Amino acid sequence: MITLNRPEVLNAWNSEMREQLVAALDEMEADGNVRAVILTGAGDRAFGAGQDLNETKSFDAARAELWVGEWERLYDRLRSLSKPIIAALNGVAAGSAFQVALLCDIRIGHEGVTMGQPEINSGIASTTGPWIMREILGLGRTIDLTLTGRMMDAEECFRVGAMSRLVPREEVMEAAMELARELADKPPTAMRLDRQRFREVTEAGLRDALAAGVRIQKEAYASGEPARMMEKFLAERAARKHARANANT
Repeated sequence: MITLNRPEVLNAWNSEMREQLVAALDEMEADGNVRAVILTGAGDRAFGAGQDLNETKSFDAARAELWVGEWERLYDRLRSLSKPIIAALNGVAAGSAFQVALLCDIRIGHEGVTMGQPEINSGIASTTGPWIMREILGLGRTIDLTLTGRMMDAEECFRVGAMSRLVPREEVMEAAMELARELADKPPTAMRLDRQRFREVTEAGLRDALAAGVRIQKEAYASGEPARMMEKFLAERAARKHARANANT
């Protein structure tokens, strides 16, 4: 099992966590005793809150291009693994964490899970996200989620296929472990070849999305809009936290 372990920021992504996840998946791939992988988030509030805006708020166009490359390495590792990956969802899965969850083979969650693509609200243009969502959810819902930035509740997630299994909160990890054991018992060569074929039939779309990501993120960050929107978003979030703290004293 691999745990996204930044609970103080709801397991939001930064460069170090992306690199560590790639390294952990490399280890799982090399270990012949591992036949299935469970990916989850630390704590009981979030699988992942998406990109850590404290990292991206200072990006310029050149750093945005490198950032897309970091995501390319992670997505390639998830997609090229020979072993099945189960996402055990324990709360919110937003933005890039939503995308990573969709790249897992099967997603198990509970009634409190919310999922979506709120990147537009913090000034981040979506590029790989729409490709991944379209593959799983269809174009119409992808447009809805991308342009509104709204989050889906667990019932909608299950109904549209963003979540594969819906179980009580206390049974998520048990269900993930049971499924992992079931998948681990499958013939390994057939499992590898099935995952390989899924990658092959979607590869052209991913490469197009990544190329667009470089072009679009360079333009977006050169405009200065993402930095302005992220600063505004972070300031509003800090004000809400301050208000709640005062209300509790």
